Amino acid sequence: MVFYEVVMRGLFNAPTEWSIELSVYCVLVAGFLGMSVTYAAGKHIHVDIVLSHLSARTRCYIELFTTIVGIFFCAVFVMQSLDMALLSYEMDNTSPSTLRTPMWIPQMSLPIGMGLLLLQFVRTLLIDIQKISSGEFSKEAE
Repeated sequence: MVFYEVVMRGLFNAPTEWSIELSVYCVLVAGFLGMSVTYAAGKHIHVDIVLSHLSARTRCYIELFTTIVGIFFCAVFVMQSLDMALLSYEMDNTSPSTLRTPMWIPQMSLPIGMGLLLLQFVRTLLIDIQKISSGEFSKEAE
């Protein structure tokens, strides 16, 4: 879409009215839907300069704590963004462009994406609890 816009604007002096808006929506959707996949693959950014100097047991407890914080943050974000999207739907909000996109459609990528991330955090929490209860963190230290 962006390439098409560049060609139309630069070569034919005929810019589109929809290209930038749809490109923004695609980036929004890709970003929010991609978070859970990134987290599941272990590719999220984390700072391990301090963690690398701690014991496996302490690291496990810190990871458990940060997972719980992540669950809380995601749950609040899901509720608030879902309220926003539902309000946009109820008020029939549309984009102020010629496309007149119903705003609830791109806004739904927020609660869906964060909901998927929330599920990944819950999965991580269950794995961490299993590690703690089985004593697996002590095996990691060996």
